[in-house]
Amino acid sequence: MKISDEVRKVVEKAKVWAVATSDKNGLPNVVPIAYARILSENQILLMDIFMKKTRKNIEENPNIALCAWNSESKGYQFKGKAQIITSGKLFDEGVKWVKSKEDLSPKAAIVVNIEAIYTITPGSDAGKEVR
Repeated sequence: MKISDEVRKVVEKAKVWAVATSDKNGLPNVVPIAYARILSENQILLMDIFMKKTRKNIEENPNIALCAWNSESKGYQFKGKAQIITSGKLFDEGVKWVKSKEDLSPKAAIVVNIEAIYTITPGSDAGKEVR
């Protein structure tokens, strides 16, 4: 699944993303994440700064859902698999990005490989898969 330019334009304006995970028994958890951005045409980067349950859930169950929306109420939901990265170039670049904004210390970079995208914009197309 590729993230189109249209999707990119909408979610790049998002100030906070909703990130949903579940543990190995299916118990859900959702949190707001400020440090999230599109990494490539099929990947999203999340920075783990305060993740506790979310991180544990990803370690047990890599399935993840993300939602991002802009001030015009246009938005998208992404579903995929998450991978935790704690060292290397991508992690270092993520730390630099966060530190350029705030004095915070990320513990990991989470790369989400996107498998499906859905519109969450209100209207008749809400919930439809983006192709």
